[in-house]
Amino acid sequence: MQKHTKIYLKHFNYCETDVIMCEIPECQNKAVDINHIDCKGMGGSKTKDYIENIMAMCRECHVKFGDKKQYKQYLTDIHNQKLNAVK
Repeated sequence: MQKHTKIYLKHFNYCETDVIMCEIPECQNKAVDINHIDCKGMGGSKTKDYIENIMAMCRECHVKFGDKKQYKQYLTDIHNQKLNAVK
């Protein structure tokens, strides 16, 4: 399991067997990816593995929104809502 996936599961107290839903509000699909909002491919840094920068997404939403600069703020805002709800 990748480091950022472990960080995400631990932060939200999920187990590997839990069903995690995509964080995109209008999506009702099961998340299959833990995605970097500020993606490693664009910056190439392992320091991007922190909870504020990783979110759960289904494959369709990951393809649509992930790794695209024009959606970075949108994804950040959505993820921050989830983070604030857990506090």
